[in-house]
Amino acid sequence: MDEKILSKFFDRDDGHKLEVYEDHGGYDAARKAAEMSREEIVNEVKASNLRGRGGAGFPAGVKWSFIPQETEEDKYLVVNADEGEPGTFKDRQIMQRDPHQLIEGCIITAMALDLRYCYIYIRGELKFTEDIIQDAIEECYDKGYLGEDIFGTDQDLDIYTHISAGAYICGEETGMIEGLEGKPGKPRIKPPFPAIVGVFDAPTLVNNVESIACVPPVINRGAEWFANLGVEKNGGPKLYGLSGPIKNPGVYEAPSGITVRELLESPEYGGGMKEGKELKAYIPGGSSCAVLTPDELDREMSFEAMREVGSNLGTGCVTFVDQDTCMVRLAARLAHFYHHESCGQCTPCRDGTGWSAKVLDAIEAGRGRHEDLDLLEDMTGQIEHSTICALGPSLTFVVHSYLDKFPEEFEAHIEQGECPFPSWSLDDTKPAAAE
Repeated sequence: MDEKILSKFFDRDDGHKLEVYEDHGGYDAARKAAEMSREEIVNEVKASNLRGRGGAGFPAGVKWSFIPQETEEDKYLVVNADEGEPGTFKDRQIMQRDPHQLIEGCIITAMALDLRYCYIYIRGELKFTEDIIQDAIEECYDKGYLGEDIFGTDQDLDIYTHISAGAYICGEETGMIEGLEGKPGKPRIKPPFPAIVGVFDAPTLVNNVESIACVPPVINRGAEWFANLGVEKNGGPKLYGLSGPIKNPGVYEAPSGITVRELLESPEYGGGMKEGKELKAYIPGGSSCAVLTPDELDREMSFEAMREVGSNLGTGCVTFVDQDTCMVRLAARLAHFYHHESCGQCTPCRDGTGWSAKVLDAIEAGRGRHEDLDLLEDMTGQIEHSTICALGPSLTFVVHSYLDKFPEEFEAHIEQGECPFPSWSLDDTKPAAAE
């Protein structure tokens, strides 16, 4: 992309400052929104084809319309900044490099839905990020952009930051709400949904950081402009996090609908695999997405295109896997992660993830049996549709896709009685000692 919308300040050390943001048109969108009706703002976001950037991809404007307007009680916006999905690291870039675009998005969202309070729920390990956001919030209070009657309207808005305890499950919106209320981060049974009974039992909109950061450019330059930057049903530019053994890992802004091949091979983005490395697989949007293979590189990075091949766009952060990686070992490590992060409420998730991890460990160590492959399919299948949230089913996607895409590797472990791939440890990444 020639023009950067979401990452225009990523290369600047002072991009987090209010004066820099305003020098580039910052808060003009909030002033424009102050002259619009609530319905006009919501309709603009709907027409922009902005999809939720936290993983589910639900149309943002439609989700906004679920918030009841005819109510006297205070309503809340909760920004999900608990970026805990393995392989995902884009939202922290917005918060660290361009926090005012996020705050302006919060302000416009509050104007659209008459939201009185906003909480930015930040991953526990990102204390440095929370400090930057807090400084930006204080700059806005000093300018009168937050507090009472903001931007000449009768809208009051206070924004607070909240640091999580670092649990992956708090990335699930109701688990996050529970954590925000000071409880263990255990997802709630739905319905009721947060739009009706959310934080402190009040109507609550939960949106991802990148989703809210897209709102100012939508309002400032129009829904049609934003929609035309993407593909059908997937509007705007998007941040893509690229990781793995590639030449240029990092966070890049590109249009929605760009192909995975272009993200990997273009010198503007990933730059290709490192010398001596051959692409074996890729995970399109965080660890919970089904794994895909090199013959699927020409897929668009859109929710519809990824679902056609049985995966998901997720967060849009792509992990590339090379030919030296044992896919059984990778599946086992992910199973251990989901077992460790399970809140324990649902028996299929609490026990099924742990059991899956043990079976995968046995196969990876060469102690597996052919019937273990059917066992894995069966037990993970029983997790799906049997839990309150999507954590357990995420392991189902992992196991089923790895078995489907790489059956020969699972068979080789069983038949050879050992892992056919070289072992790996953290020591392998350390530089050799000087002679």
